[in-house]
Amino acid sequence: MKNKEASVSEVLTQEKKEAEAGKIEEKEYIHKKNEMIFYLREYPSCQISGVAEWSCENAYGGEVLGVDTYFHHILTGQRCETPWACILGDAEFNEYHEEIWETLCMRIVNHKNIEEDMCYKKRVELKKKKYNKNK
Repeated sequence: MKNKEASVSEVLTQEKKEAEAGKIEEKEYIHKKNEMIFYLREYPSCQISGVAEWSCENAYGGEVLGVDTYFHHILTGQRCETPWACILGDAEFNEYHEEIWETLCMRIVNHKNIEEDMCYKKRVELKKKKYNKNK
């Protein structure tokens, strides 16, 4: 185990020396951010905003470093890690409105390609899923 640790340390030291000598080019990454809205088709005024932030090798894409996605609380605007957290707290709803907001949260959580949509779209309309009765 010590031999592996020593060899990894030697490689890192060598890479550092090469970088200092200008032999290795440091990659420059471009930071990107997209703010967008999820809303219900049947209730377009029921909206939760989402944000995606990521870095990529160049303006046209290339190597993408981890995507950070989050949402904004509907009243405070504070960062929320889940759509459910966006409706907690000071938001008081009657049963009818509570069901609408819960439906929106459920559809966001179950949305396919959520990360991609949060990165590249400005608005995502969430509809009821159609089920095939013949299956």
